[in-house]
Amino acid sequence: MSQAGKLRRIVLLRHGDTVGNSKARYHGSGDVALSDEGRAQMREASRGLAREVFDLVVASPLRRSWESAWIVAGGAPVRLEDAFREIHFGRWEGMTAEEIEAADPVHYAEWQERRAEFEFPSGEPRGEFRARVLEGLGRLETSGAANALVVAHKGVARTIAEHLLGEALADGDPPLAGAVSLTRRADQWFAGRRGSDPEGLDEFAA
Repeated sequence: MSQAGKLRRIVLLRHGDTVGNSKARYHGSGDVALSDEGRAQMREASRGLAREVFDLVVASPLRRSWESAWIVAGGAPVRLEDAFREIHFGRWEGMTAEEIEAADPVHYAEWQERRAEFEFPSGEPRGEFRARVLEGLGRLETSGAANALVVAHKGVARTIAEHLLGEALADGDPPLAGAVSLTRRADQWFAGRRGSDPEGLDEFAA
C-alpha cells in the first residue's frame, strides 16, 4: 500500500484552557500557555485516550498546543506542524466576543450571520488559512502513519474534519480539551471508529 493511502485513523484533539482564558478570548496566533486548569484537562484527555495507539503525534507550534500534546503523548515524540497554527484573528486577537461586539459591531454582526464573504478584520484570509491547514493534512497523509493524533486548535480541527467528512460539525465542536475522532473505510471518512472503539471512547470523542 502506498504511504498516501495508509492513514486510516485521526483523532483531532483541541488544546486545554490557557492563562489567556481561551474559554472566552480569541487568541488565534497569539502564543499563550496552558493554565493549571488546562493541564488538568489534558491529563483527563490522556486518560480518555489511554487505549489508543498512535503512530504519530502532531501539534501546532503554538505553546498551548504543543504543551497539550506533550502531556497527552506521555513521552512519545511530538512533531510540530506549522500549518496547524490557528487562524490569525487580526485586530480581534485576544478579545472576548463582548469586547469585539462593542468595538466592531458591524463586522461582529456579519461574523455572527456566518456570511460566506466574511473575513476577520486585518486578519488571515479564511481561504488562505484553509489552504495551509490542508497542506499540513497532506503531509500527514503521506507520513506513513496509520493512526495519528493531532493536537491543535478549534479552527484547525474543524477544517480537517469538515474537509474529510464533507459536512459541517456542530457549532462549538470541539470544545477545549475535546476530541473529534475520524476513521477511514475504503475511500470514505466517518466520525468515530464504526464499532471498533474501546468502550467509552466514542463518548469521549463525540
